[in-house]
Formats: sequence, structure tokens, C-alpha cells
Amino acid sequence: VTALQDEKNSLMSENEIMNDRLDQLDDSLDDPNTVVAKKYFNAQLQLEQLQEENFRLEAAKDDYRVHCEDLEKQLIELQHRNNELTSLAEESR
Repeated sequence: VTALQDEKNSLMSENEIMNDRLDQLDDSLDDPNTVVAKKYFNAQLQLEQLQEENFRLEAAKDDYRVHCEDLEKQLIELQHRNNELTSLAEESR
């Protein structure tokens, strides 16, 4: 029982130390003057910019896809028209 109590006390003190370290890290993120906080905010800003660019590129991709489908339809129509005109030209010869 004594050994378990000692182990429990040891784990509790280690837990307190870890919680103190965690609080210090949280405080360093909240203080905008620390290097860690600056890197964190820069990374967060870069992430937001990349997400915006990704959204813009996805929208452009969708626009190009629609445009490509329209061009494919036009191509098919023009090929049919070309075939019709070719057969009319052969008939007239």
C-alpha cells in the first residue's frame, strides 16, 4: 500500500509539472511577442490563404470543366455538320 501511495504521489507531482508546462505553452501562444506564437499565427495565416486559393482554384476548375463540356458538344455538332456537308458535296459531284 505504501509503495502504491508513493507511486500515486509521484504521478500526481509529475502530472502537476506537466500541467504547468502546458499552461506555459498556452501562455506563450497567447503572447503575440513570442517566437512560437509568431510562427503559429504565421502558419495559421498561411493555412487560411492556401484554403482560399484552393477554393478559388476549385471554382476555376469547375468553370473550365463546364467550358470544356460546351466545346465538346460544339465539336460533335460541327463534326455532324461536316459529315452532312461532305455527303452533300459528294452527291452534287
